[in-house]
Amino acid sequence: MNTSDVAKLREETGAGVMDCQRALKDAAGDFEKAKQLIIERGADKATKRAERKTGSGTLASYLHNGRIGVLVEVRCETDFVAQNSVFQELAHQIAMQIASMDPSDITALMEQLYVKDESLKISDLVNQAIAKTGENIRIERFCRYEI
Repeated sequence: MNTSDVAKLREETGAGVMDCQRALKDAAGDFEKAKQLIIERGADKATKRAERKTGSGTLASYLHNGRIGVLVEVRCETDFVAQNSVFQELAHQIAMQIASMDPSDITALMEQLYVKDESLKISDLVNQAIAKTGENIRIERFCRYEI
């Protein structure tokens, strides 16, 4: 395990330095296995935070070619995280996902493959943000209009 592997893993997953070092150590230096460990551990953290109340959040909008419009409400626990760039980017990516894939409801959205990285589901994307921010995050509701 070297510092460039830790830096690369951190860049790809957004996990903290210590989490990346631990994952690489547990994976005996296997980068892909370490990446998978971080995703799994992020899901574990998300499960532990799932019952926490989400009293803050943001509305994200996306307009595609003036023909498709999306408004999505993404909730978190505090105003501090609601203003965080990780959270804001997540909300934007979810709005873009809804515009492109037209899910029927939140459950269907969470099971969709992420259009920018088909190795991830939207639920994985949300779980990664939960691991990065340390707060519960959930998609509350959305609407999509198309002309």
